[in-house]
Amino acid sequence: MAQVFPTKGNLIATKKSLELAKTGFELMDRKRNILIRETMMMIDTAKEVQKQINATYAMAYDALQKANMTLGIIDELSQAVPIDNGITLDFRSVMGVEIPMVHFKETDARVMYGYSKTNEALDDAFEKFHKVKLLTVRLAEIENSVYRLAQGIKKTQKRANALKNIIIPRFESTIKFISNSLDEKEREEFSRLKVIKKTKEL
Repeated sequence: MAQVFPTKGNLIATKKSLELAKTGFELMDRKRNILIRETMMMIDTAKEVQKQINATYAMAYDALQKANMTLGIIDELSQAVPIDNGITLDFRSVMGVEIPMVHFKETDARVMYGYSKTNEALDDAFEKFHKVKLLTVRLAEIENSVYRLAQGIKKTQKRANALKNIIIPRFESTIKFISNSLDEKEREEFSRLKVIKKTKEL
């Protein structure tokens, strides 16, 4: 700790700094708790969406297998489905942490291939994979949000720990040092005045 000159001015300034550090710690602790709560809610949602994706994928691959068995390998037909570029990205702030908001301009799941050389199994696979796409967009948003929130929690925890374990004890130690030094000066001054008074009385 850098030695501070023991004056009343420095004592007042250090006490103010200590109060600010304690307030800062309380705010960091509150922020951390809010971020943790937000993360836990998102993790629960992610688990639910992941379950839906797994179930839908299983149905989609089952339908695709049936289509492949009845129509042969459908590589050419799959080329008829266009690449989807209807995703845009915005951000919202949760206690200073930027969370992504994925917007998907959903269009009707229209079949892009002809009906003459296809069957119901292929239509079913197309519909199921379309649903998987929507769920994947949702899951990507949630997982990215959870990652960013986790990083935010880590940074906040680090700052809170620094305040609690380093900065606040340092200010408390400085206040104790200045107070003890000022008390010692007062005792010395009192003793000096007593000596002067006795000398005058002789």
